[in-house]
Amino acid sequence: PVNFLRFRIFSPRRFRSSTVKECIHAILKENLANVQYNPEETPQLTRSLSDAIKDRLKEEGFHRYKMVVQVVIGEQRGEGVNMAARCFWDADTDNYAQDVFMNDSLFCVVAAFGCFYY
Repeated sequence: PVNFLRFRIFSPRRFRSSTVKECIHAILKENLANVQYNPEETPQLTRSLSDAIKDRLKEEGFHRYKMVVQVVIGEQRGEGVNMAARCFWDADTDNYAQDVFMNDSLFCVVAAFGCFYY
């Protein structure tokens, strides 16, 4: 008898925008609540936030997903900011979530993209 391994094409855990947005929001609130904008510290802060978000999403069980996390931090001056993204992906499995955090000193826009790895 031949034993065949069963291979799942789809992940048991889908990339749900609402779950991802909650994760992003919690991390931003925890890490940026009392932070003042400092242009010299912003590059390191954006890297640490993107790594924290990516690690948290992995803990949530999004196995077989490639994660792309984009973090933009700017000084709060009362001006508007627009951000857009276009992707070529599988609408059945891939998705994204975004969240915005603002305090008196800075704004932070995060977009997290989950692309299923076949």
